[in-house]
Amino acid sequence: MTFETNRDVLEWYEKQPRTLTKEFIGKIDWSEVGKYPLDKKFVPVLLYMRDVETLTDVYYDELRRTPTGRDPIIRKFMERWSVEEQTHGELINRFLNEAGIETDPKWQKQVISSVSTSYTVTNYLITTLTNLIGKRFTATHMAFGAIHEMSTTQGYRRLVELADHPILSEILRGIIREESAHTTFYRSVARIELEKSEISRRLSRFIIKHFWTPVGSGAKSAEESNYTIATLFGGEGGMKWIDRNVSEKIQTLPGFDGLTKVTDKISEIVSLKTSTV
Repeated sequence: MTFETNRDVLEWYEKQPRTLTKEFIGKIDWSEVGKYPLDKKFVPVLLYMRDVETLTDVYYDELRRTPTGRDPIIRKFMERWSVEEQTHGELINRFLNEAGIETDPKWQKQVISSVSTSYTVTNYLITTLTNLIGKRFTATHMAFGAIHEMSTTQGYRRLVELADHPILSEILRGIIREESAHTTFYRSVARIELEKSEISRRLSRFIIKHFWTPVGSGAKSAEESNYTIATLFGGEGGMKWIDRNVSEKIQTLPGFDGLTKVTDKISEIVSLKTSTV
């Protein structure tokens, strides 16, 4: 699927129906959740996923202070994107409660308030820098978003396979469909923006090669992030999964040929966790 302008991408996205409608959620047989086993090792993974989805509001607030976030097309996409991500977090939280893992009624506020001061300060400085660079940084923002959405989607797909819980699988497949539409938006706009200038391509590649970290890193602790990644991708075929479904697709973006940052970083985390077990 190829688009010529960012508006074309937005128009495509707006035509995509929501998967996680009230009807979809209403048909989930929540009473069946407890009838199937859930390996305890996946509970921290689900909590991490829930929290990362909830923290998209923090990212959205940061982006709105930049030229990227002030772009009317990107902003319109992110208004719907933010709502969908919040729904993802709420569904995961409900599943956890139905599975017997009790969470605080104010868990969303707790997740946001737990973000460290150092993360907030760092992102304030990054926002200041991106304002100085201007619209040329949009390609980087969109490429980062594409990588995050791809890796998140693949994390969900791995969890469907590994957890093998029918109700969780039903929920995650619904989330995956919406995340896939997000990926298409980010990746398509990234391609359009990267094609505009050599400076944007060089800047984006440099930033991602040297500074990319898995989604949620910084806002969540390194221990939580590394545990999630190692649990999902540390098993048989995990690294091939990431290489095939994330790295190889990112390499098709203008200026990103041969870039293996995602595979390298996740492999490093998996190796680190494996060596400490």
